[in-house]
Amino acid sequence: MQETKAAIRYARSLFSLAIERNELEPVSEDMILISKTIAENRDLAVMLKSPIIKSDKKVTVIRLVFEGKIGTTTSAFLDLIIKKRREMYIEDIARQFVILHLENNGVEEAVVITAHKIDDAFRAKVIALVEKSTGNKVVLEEKVDPNVLGGFILRYGDKQIDTSLEREFQLLRREFNKNLYVKDY
Repeated sequence: MQETKAAIRYARSLFSLAIERNELEPVSEDMILISKTIAENRDLAVMLKSPIIKSDKKVTVIRLVFEGKIGTTTSAFLDLIIKKRREMYIEDIARQFVILHLENNGVEEAVVITAHKIDDAFRAKVIALVEKSTGNKVVLEEKVDPNVLGGFILRYGDKQIDTSLEREFQLLRREFNKNLYVKDY
């Protein structure tokens, strides 16, 4: 939980700085790039979280990876984060910044997890449900997970709707384990 709090604090600070400097859109694009790059490169994520690698080496690697791809504000922010030994939070900070930017623009991010790819009609229903619930526009991320078996899991904001068969099986297992049968003989 503390990791999330630290990431939110740093993301809010960068968000305020970006607004103050009128660089919200470029910094937001930088944060999307940083989040995707770290998520797609396991070695980079491991290097940032490693306590063995020194901060100056991490700064060098980050500069080489993002050289010419991010702005000076974002670059200076990353240098500061690494200098303060908070580099393990960079991916979370970037993700939280993107969420803040979406919220600032009146957009809600939602994730739907299904066993198979969803069709356009279902996608429209999910988007309508979330828009009605939040009053915001919706950006829907779709994930396919064969473990869901059937139904779907929808997450947005701090809510989760779980209609998956796996969840139903868990509830049935719990009911069967209660064993309400009482011997009367």
